[in-house]
Parts: sequence; structure tokens; C-alpha cells
Amino acid sequence: MPYPEYFIAPMRGEMSEMGAKELRTAAAVDDVVKNSKGVVMMVVNSVCGCAAGKARPGIALALRHPNKPDVLATVFAGADIEATDRARQYFSGYAPSSPSIARNCQNCQNFFALALRARGAAPAQLVARALRAGVEDLDR
Repeated sequence: MPYPEYFIAPMRGEMSEMGAKELRTAAAVDDVVKNSKGVVMMVVNSVCGCAAGKARPGIALALRHPNKPDVLATVFAGADIEATDRARQYFSGYAPSSPSIARNCQNCQNFFALALRARGAAPAQLVARALRAGVEDLDR
């Protein structure tokens, strides 16, 4: 059973305020992955403390940098069940984890998980540094 919307709305809002496109269906995930140009950063958002204390703050810090993804998209684990399952299908080679962040580039077949898979991950500043490096390393 999914989390009630009133429970997760503030956490969704944090990502939306950063400019993230909310993907609530598998079709929406497919559309972003298949039709976006440039770098896509996909965030599996979560209610856990790692998402609140590390992932979302790290993403916000990374997005202040001039090199940022062309598209920031998010699904919510425990709420957008179908969309989260579809997003994770693109993260080949990585076990499901929430929160998690992955990115790809145009013409790349798969997403590559970034340093945050995030239980026990580094503080937000180190997460941001890893995210920036991940975007800078991609050919646009």
C-alpha cells in the first residue's frame, strides 16, 4: 500500500522546488528517459532520514553548480510504485535502494548509479561533490 499523499507531500515539494519533474507512472519515466536530450538525473526519493539529511540536501547543493543535468526527474519510493519500479529497471547492475540517484546521457542505454545509494552515505556536501563530478564526466 502506498504512503498517503499528505504524508509525503513535503518531501515531494523539496524536489519540485529544485525543479525536478515528478514522474508518477511508468509511461512518464519511459518518456523522460527515451525523449530527453542531454544528461538526465533520476532521483528515487524516499521518506527515510538519508533522503532528508543527505540526498535532497546534496542534490540541492549540486544544482548550484554551473554543470548540472539537463533534466532532473524524480520518482517516490513507497508512493509511485509503478514509476519507481520502471526507473529502477534502467539502473542496470544495481540493487534497488532508496534513496538513490542515477544519471545518464543522450544515447547511453543505461543509467549509471552515482556515489549515493544512500544508506550510510557521506554528508550532503560529499554527495553534492559526487553528483557534480558525475555530471561533469559525461559527454554532452
